[in-house]
Amino acid sequence: MLFTDRADAGHRLAESLGHLRGEEPVVLGLPRGGVPVAFEVARALGAPLDVIVVRKLGVPYQRELGFGAIGEGGVRVISDDIVRRGRLDQADLASVEHAEAAELTRQAERFRAGRRRLDLTGRTAIVVDDGIATGATAAAACQVVRAQGAARVVLAVPVAPPDAAERLRGATDEFVCLSTPFAFSAVGEWYQDFSQTPDDEVVSLLAQASTAQASTAGASGARTAAETAVAEETVVGKETDVAEEVAIDAAGVRLTGDLTVPAGALAVVMFAHGSGSSRHSPRNRLVAAALNEAGLGTLLFDLLTPAEEAHRSNVFDTETLAERLADATGWLRGRFTGPIGYFGASTGAAAALRAAATPDADVGAVVSRGGRPDLAGPLLPAVRAPTLLIVGGNDPLVIDLNREAEAALRAETRLEIIPGATHLFEEHGALQQVADLARDWFVSHLVTTARP
Repeated sequence: MLFTDRADAGHRLAESLGHLRGEEPVVLGLPRGGVPVAFEVARALGAPLDVIVVRKLGVPYQRELGFGAIGEGGVRVISDDIVRRGRLDQADLASVEHAEAAELTRQAERFRAGRRRLDLTGRTAIVVDDGIATGATAAAACQVVRAQGAARVVLAVPVAPPDAAERLRGATDEFVCLSTPFAFSAVGEWYQDFSQTPDDEVVSLLAQASTAQASTAGASGARTAAETAVAEETVVGKETDVAEEVAIDAAGVRLTGDLTVPAGALAVVMFAHGSGSSRHSPRNRLVAAALNEAGLGTLLFDLLTPAEEAHRSNVFDTETLAERLADATGWLRGRFTGPIGYFGASTGAAAALRAAATPDADVGAVVSRGGRPDLAGPLLPAVRAPTLLIVGGNDPLVIDLNREAEAALRAETRLEIIPGATHLFEEHGALQQVADLARDWFVSHLVTTARP
């Protein structure tokens, strides 16, 4: 089994956890990589999301050998057998635990950004990671969750080696794993995109989940099919937030998207993702969350069907992608009358610029993240929308391509280079800089023009 990215793994994992929906579970992601997977699981189950912060206590002279683990709330799980065999005295235990407790507190405060830890007392807790190598951390997390009062502990992961999976089945009330391949050497081998999950992404996903859960809790109940149909007719003048999955007919193909329009939004930004990604991309979702917080609507959708994505050549067919983006823009125009912007990443940026270059394009602004504007070629001078090009400082080839595009574009254009960032902006704080730049650009060129 091969997963596109952690969001894809989360979607597939959620399908195997549907039977737990009636238990009103709490979903707990192991930071950092487990949180994007857990985010999709929690959203599919309509469950609250939190992190389970665990620190392994390693034997001082053999750190990889754990004699226990600690969790929030003063939870300690100690292996008396390893302590005895390792001849560890109380001073050894206290020294290691003191150092790990400080780091545990720092991580928890950083990830939750002021929110309180969810109470697990009497609840079904689903512990989620992006995969398992040895299973030591996952097993410790399950022990900590149990000690925090969970009535039932479920461990759910996309992939694990058979031997670790067998051990974990006996350590939890239920173990859900999509694949246990014998030819296993590393979790990352089972993902097309296994890029590092930065702290900022964890913070953003937890904030999004908290906001969504609060909105759900405050709603009067599920909408009827008729109410849903009315909601999809138009989002113009809405006095309440709109957040729904939509189906878009574009160039004869039915595409799926996630439309989020905060109450009173004056503009909507459409996202065109890049090669090997999808509308569930945690990087694009972090940017979308920043735009939503600034009062901008967002539409994240897939420009290719799942069958089309299987053929990699399709992701570089920017002419077709641009045609579908233009048609999807027409679909959105039937529901929103305000300014529309494009946010494109990688090859998606070329599709956005191509669509913005068409004679009848009505696009207020474009932002490209790590884009390939060269794939828009001779169409660049026809782009009339103000365009912001964002590139990582450690992405020299793409910097050159964007500098050439900057020279070719005739509209207002700015090139922003984020020092120290690579192509995927995985470095600490880099993606948040992208979000801040995009937000300011769209607010300046969309919201300002939309105000009377």
